[in-house]
Amino acid sequence: MSAEREVWREALGVVLATSAYGVSFGALAVASGLDVWQTCVLSVLMFTGGSQFAFVGVFAAGGVAALPSAIASAGLLGVRNVAYGMRMSPIVGTSRARRVAAAHFTIDESTAVAISQSDPRLRRVGFWVTGIGIFIGWNVTTLIGALLGDVLGDPKAWGLDAAAAAAFLALLWPRLKERQAIAVGIAAAVVAATLTPLIMPGLPVLVAAVVAIVVGWFNWWGRVLDTSPAEGEAS
Repeated sequence: MSAEREVWREALGVVLATSAYGVSFGALAVASGLDVWQTCVLSVLMFTGGSQFAFVGVFAAGGVAALPSAIASAGLLGVRNVAYGMRMSPIVGTSRARRVAAAHFTIDESTAVAISQSDPRLRRVGFWVTGIGIFIGWNVTTLIGALLGDVLGDPKAWGLDAAAAAAFLALLWPRLKERQAIAVGIAAAVVAATLTPLIMPGLPVLVAAVVAIVVGWFNWWGRVLDTSPAEGEAS
């Protein structure tokens, strides 16, 4: 029971940090030209922070004429959720209804909390608590941000633009214990930072993900498995 309480504590901590980020999105979306209703519908239906910010960022720069580019940018960032879904499929449950429901809650944070657990039951708890909790919190704070956007001013002045990144980093940090994980993290960060000013929004994240795939495929900097016969075993 103590292990389950720890998962709840971890998940709710991520929920609070990420939900705070929703205020920033609500304020920025209204500032980009969307009204409160459109902003809230976007959060309910799209529900993936990176894609939502990509959408309003491109829309703010080009208005209605930039809608195709805004949708494309959001879609490119959302592709990563497909990979998350493949990873989460055996964790969330075996019934079709549960997997369909889980699709909407499969985001960076719910995936990270789930895979950070060692027990399958705790992984399910982490996934559902984080996913549903963020969905509720994100939409509530999106509404608040949209309503109070003019009062808050620049969301960056409050540090709300960094809340989700800080929460995700807190989940990632304990896993950086081996050379391979550290190398992947550094290489992916360098690739994404280098490409961000050069190519279309959304693509740097996908290219950086290729780094992890390549390193994992070839097991670079990974542990060398001991395949020598055990002591006492016949040679």
